[in-house]
Amino acid sequence: MATLAHIVRHPVKSIGYEPLDRVALTPGAALPWDRHWAVAHANAKFEGTPAEWQRKLNFLRGVTQPALMAIRAELDEATGRLTLSHPDAGTVTLEPEAEAQRLMDWLAPLWGADLPAPRNVVHIPGQAMTDWPDPFIAVLGTASLDALSAAAGAPLSPHRFRGNLWIEGWAPFEEFELVGRTLRIGAAELEVRERITRCKATHANPDTGRRDVDTLQVLRDNFGHEDFGVYAVVTREGEVAAGDQVQVT
Repeated sequence: MATLAHIVRHPVKSIGYEPLDRVALTPGAALPWDRHWAVAHANAKFEGTPAEWQRKLNFLRGVTQPALMAIRAELDEATGRLTLSHPDAGTVTLEPEAEAQRLMDWLAPLWGADLPAPRNVVHIPGQAMTDWPDPFIAVLGTASLDALSAAAGAPLSPHRFRGNLWIEGWAPFEEFELVGRTLRIGAAELEVRERITRCKATHANPDTGRRDVDTLQVLRDNFGHEDFGVYAVVTREGEVAAGDQVQVT
């Protein structure tokens, strides 16, 4: 029997991950508060806050600066205040939009002076700042992570892959076979749409913020691709919680 093992959101794109016990899913929407904000850099191809989704290259990302991968997050949904912590930068608590300059000042040393400086915080109501404009939720299998860890010769943290829902009980990479099918988790349903092709952001250890495993090479050499996890969209609203049974239809 497959079960929902972990739920994770990332309130700011590429800047902090936060485990959750439960969450309510809504059709046509990403995981609540996931990639709710993003931080644009000085070379972004837009001015100020755009009116619509923008490509990921406009924002601070772990693929460019692996130190960002070690940030952890804790969001107070009632107040909108976000606490970020990093092993080198310490901890800061703020409101990302109202205190945008504090956020950018805290990020600047991690991002590095040789990169285009953090410029402004972006939030578009109703649009998660995910890598694609679609309201995707990333679904991953714990057995796939175990298989990849064995091939790499070291245990790999799930937070390298910045997924949302981790499923326990599937065979390694079984999720690839579920494209086009429906997952029933708790009261919610999701349709699996496509595989996720990965980038070298996954090379970084989220405990240290340093690249230590070439996950893409391990995937190519052992599994013949660079994919890990699948994208799904919510088709029926409902709450999901860690421990819920996962049924495939």
